[in-house]
Parts: sequence; structure tokens; C-alpha cells
Amino acid sequence: MSALFNVLVAVAVVALILVRQFKPQQLGGDGRKWWIIPAVLVFFAVKNGGLVDQHHRAGSIALLGAELVTGVLMGVGWAWTSKIWTEPDGTVWSRGTKATAGIWVLGIALRVGLAGLGALAGIHMGTGALLAALAASLLVRGALLMWRARPALASYGVAAASPAQQVWKDRV
Repeated sequence: MSALFNVLVAVAVVALILVRQFKPQQLGGDGRKWWIIPAVLVFFAVKNGGLVDQHHRAGSIALLGAELVTGVLMGVGWAWTSKIWTEPDGTVWSRGTKATAGIWVLGIALRVGLAGLGALAGIHMGTGALLAALAASLLVRGALLMWRARPALASYGVAAASPAQQVWKDRV
């Protein structure tokens, strides 16, 4: 049941990410929360153990590392191919592009290839590795988007403030 739950969590998060990446999304609105979903994914990834196949320890650690590197590279690709713009009211927005979709396809192909290599070697990689790599992707993407948005926020009088502080000032 745990593996099924992890798969359902992964599918739900991927669906949420796809929908949110390809429609305009305000960056300053949840500046303090961009790391929460990756943190929850890491929790579920390590909660049940099984990140490393005990029968093929070295091989599974290598595959987990490759999966995490793939996740980080996907996050970098998503962030750099996303369009960021500022509306006249000073809000900063982002949206994925066709290149972002290409990064998705390439990342999925790499992950399928890694899973195939693991299966050929007899290594059992649980769903925890998928969740951890997805968390790495989201964490890197969120951090880079917030970093890329800082100049746009600074041009509207927020030079010394972080995006999270800008949201607080807007609410006061």
C-alpha cells in the first residue's frame, strides 16, 4: 500500500506541476511557500526507507545519485526556459514555454532509461527515488525562478527586500 500511495502522490504532484508550469503564475504570491511541496516529497521519499536496494547497495546508490542529478538538471532546465515578466502593477509572473515542455520530455526519457538500467542490473529502485528526484527538480526550479525574479522585483522599488518581504508589504 505504501508504494501505491507514493506513486499516487508522485502522479498528483506531476499533474499539479504540469498545470501550474504552463499557465501564468504569480511569483511573489507564494514567495515563502515555494519549498513546501519539495519538503513534503522528501518526507514521503525517506519515510518508508527503500531508497537504496540492500542487495545491490553500490549500484542503487549510483542510480539514486543519477536520478537526483537528473532531477536537479530538470529543475535548472525548467527554470531557465520559463518566461518571466512584470505586469504594469509590479507583479512578477512566470510561465513555461515550449522549451520547458522539451525539458519535461527529455527528463522523462532519462528517468525511464535509468529505470531500465536498474532493472537490467537487477536493482530494485522504490518510488522514494522518484519522489526525491521530483523534490530536487521542484526545489531547484523554485529557487532559480525566485532568483531570476529578483531584478524585476527590484526595479519596482524592492531592491533590498526579498520576494517574500514584497508580498508582506503588499498585504499591509
